[in-house]
Amino acid sequence: MMLFVLALFCCLPCSKAAEVITPYSDYKFAVEGESVTLSCSYTGSVRALHWYRQYAGSSPKFLILESYGAVTKADPPIAGVSIQNRKDNSSVDLKISSAAVTDSALYYCALEPTVRGNPQHAVQKAV
Repeated sequence: MMLFVLALFCCLPCSKAAEVITPYSDYKFAVEGESVTLSCSYTGSVRALHWYRQYAGSSPKFLILESYGAVTKADPPIAGVSIQNRKDNSSVDLKISSAAVTDSALYYCALEPTVRGNPQHAVQKAV
């Protein structure tokens, strides 16, 4: 059994000051093989909720987004990753089923895309 850490950050929208997204916690410990849920709360009129993962020394990579009830996954999709927009309490969850040590990374929740063009390709580093 191996214990590892998932760090969570948020990206604030660039254009709409009334919309804010905030992680529930800065990091999460997980045991290999367990399901892990990372959560962010948001305010405002949200159109899309994005999740990205960044490994040390690499740029953030698009994982998944939910927009108006439709889910768009990375291409190719990341196995075991799902998203849930809990509108009743204005939060969005990223669920990693059967977590592995390779899932240890920084995770970003965002209201606006942090990439240019197709979210699965070109990456712009979030500030």
